[in-house]
Formats: sequence, C-alpha cells, structure tokens
Amino acid sequence: MIDFIDDHRDVYGVEPIGKILPMAPSTCHEAKRRTSEPSRRSARQKRDAELRDVIQQTREANLCVYGARKSWR
Repeated sequence: MIDFIDDHRDVYGVEPIGKILPMAPSTCHEAKRRTSEPSRRSARQKRDAELRDVIQQTREANLCVYGARKSWR
C-alpha cells in the first residue's frame, strides 16, 4: 500500500487516500522514514535483512536448487 500511496500522493495527497484505504497517514510517513533511516527499523526487520543475505548465499552455493523447506532448515 505504501507504494500505491507514493504513486498517487501528488494527485490525491496522503490524507485523502488514507481515508479510503485502511491505513493512517502516520503509518505511511513512518514507513518512509524507516526506508531512509535504517536505524529506525525494528529488531525483527534488521534480523530479517541479515538472514536474507545468508539464505541467498546458501541458495546460490547450492546452484539455486534448494526450495523453501531446505532453505529454512
């Protein structure tokens, strides 16, 4: 939804879109801040970013044949 709001904010504005979509404007603004300031991300988001790199390396090391179950293990 954040991408949709960004695409249409110039035409409609964040607040009017927020009235129709189930999202508060403050949520949209905070999501944008977290994108520009990684230190504002939650511990879960930081850990997920670290794991994403490890999973990608493991997948590439195994010729991209591992599926979701083997990657999880």
